[in-house]
Amino acid sequence: MKKQYSGMIRLGIMMFMQYFLLAVWWVPMATYLANTLQLEVYQVSLILSAMAIGSMASPFIGVIADRYIASEKVLAGLNLLTALFLLLATTQTGFPGLMCTILLAMLCYMPTWSLTSSIAMQHADANLFPRIRMLGSVGWVASGIFSLVAVHFFHVELFDGTVLPLYCGAVISIVAAGLNLLLPTTPPCTDKNQTLSVKDMLGLNVISMLKDRNFLIFMLISFLSVIPFNLYHLYGSMFLADMDVKHITVTMNWGQFAEMFFLVITTTVLVKYGLKKTLVFGMVAMLVRYITFYLGVEFDSQASYMTGILIHGLIFGLFYVGGQVYTDHEAPEGMKAQAQGFLSFIVWGVGYLIATFFNGYLINTFRITGKCDWATLFMISSVSSCILLVLLLLFFKDKK
Repeated sequence: MKKQYSGMIRLGIMMFMQYFLLAVWWVPMATYLANTLQLEVYQVSLILSAMAIGSMASPFIGVIADRYIASEKVLAGLNLLTALFLLLATTQTGFPGLMCTILLAMLCYMPTWSLTSSIAMQHADANLFPRIRMLGSVGWVASGIFSLVAVHFFHVELFDGTVLPLYCGAVISIVAAGLNLLLPTTPPCTDKNQTLSVKDMLGLNVISMLKDRNFLIFMLISFLSVIPFNLYHLYGSMFLADMDVKHITVTMNWGQFAEMFFLVITTTVLVKYGLKKTLVFGMVAMLVRYITFYLGVEFDSQASYMTGILIHGLIFGLFYVGGQVYTDHEAPEGMKAQAQGFLSFIVWGVGYLIATFFNGYLINTFRITGKCDWATLFMISSVSSCILLVLLLLFFKDKK
């Protein structure tokens, strides 16, 4: 029992560090690129698309963890490489250099989302995963507090919109890599002497899971859902900057603060109401968020903004984390890391990439006198969220 408790603590610390190290530099990135470096909107969108492109490496990393190298060692190596490329990014102020270094950093970092999920679910019951993942939200919130402390520690007026977050992200990545080596051992679970095909290298064996109509519908809706989700998740700092909100990182982190509590109840919701209702609740929350954002812009209501931000945790916890649990249940033994990687590839890779450029195009199209017509964008996202909710209700069948 004592050993199991120690393992859960280490898994929680893993999640805390993994999301802390991203949030501290990624949340203010759009503001840094657009306002400080004065890059064009299309250049900002291209650099921010690195998150999606990085996710596309997830299936390949999953194959390595499933077949060749212990998952915790893969995770440590990826974090060290992330630190290296973030340090290189601090030396860049132009588009080409930043595009290359941020892309390399994300190709190393983004596969860690599916890798940490796989590690956690191999050492704890998958239904308890939301509570372990909750420590990731704590880490995200801690990054906001850290940004306030950093202002006083470095004796600067601003943390957001400067190069300091990149330095901090690099240092935290190195610390995380050291802690990864203390995780419970997660050895490869398939025969490394087995012939490795191109299909294996790309993690495409997981495609066989799409023969299950229910899983196929889940993947399609998850893929489409990330388009409205991306508008706030990636461009939220630009929206708040246009609304003249100060301390953007801290403001957005209220969503992660609420997420901590919502992830605690995700397991209860899954067990009590089943997967379909859990996903439906998450999609309803996304619809409510964009309606409140729309009303906030139309009536200049700060309270409406905060409502939409706080709801973020419900969306992420119930829909996306609930989807990870579902994927783990559906995946056969020996393919769990690959299955999580495939989900990451489809949702946070291909879907997020399309969403990044689509929403960037909308922002550029509806930009008026330097600021975007956010009310129109939030109305579009509200309508698309409503359509996805109807599709989920009609076509996804719950399994006991």
